[in-house]
Amino acid sequence: MIEQALTRRNCSLKVKVTVKGLISLGLAALAVVLPQLVHLALGQAGGVQWLPMYLPVLLAGCLLGMYWGSAVGVLSPLVSFLLTSAWGEAMPAVGRLPFMMAELAVFAAVSGAFAKKISSNAWMAFPAVLLAQVAGRSTFLLLVVIFRQFVSFTPELIWSQIRAGLLGMVLQAVVVPFLVMGLRALLERSRHD
Repeated sequence: MIEQALTRRNCSLKVKVTVKGLISLGLAALAVVLPQLVHLALGQAGGVQWLPMYLPVLLAGCLLGMYWGSAVGVLSPLVSFLLTSAWGEAMPAVGRLPFMMAELAVFAAVSGAFAKKISSNAWMAFPAVLLAQVAGRSTFLLLVVIFRQFVSFTPELIWSQIRAGLLGMVLQAVVVPFLVMGLRALLERSRHD
């Protein structure tokens, strides 16, 4: 969606890369900070229920497309892990890190596949987010099934966490598309001014 808005304004490649890079950094930073705030306020159970890192990653996919969004999806849990490891308890835990990186990359890639369609019809953000959520959570579960002998958590545990996070996913399935629609409306308005 951002790419299309920048193209309509005849922005140079340098401007496009700069704008998308800044948006990516902002969303990745939000994906690192938001879980910390939720964990401070609600504890670890709050993170499992509300899935705060997912929201910025879904936004990144919808706004920036597959490639930039996937970079945000991969880097967000990695940066969070590196920063929180330095302060004590790593978040996400080292055993979950590769699974979350894969899951969030899929979230962003699937929602990002809709970025051009969202640019012309903002309502497409709804199926983009829903399909991304299903694909991402399925990826995490499938990887745990495949690698279960090498990890300390079971598919049953992950399935119970998926069920515990349904409320957060439903909330994000509503909030993210409306945020995208609002941003699209702002971009359209500024284009006509």
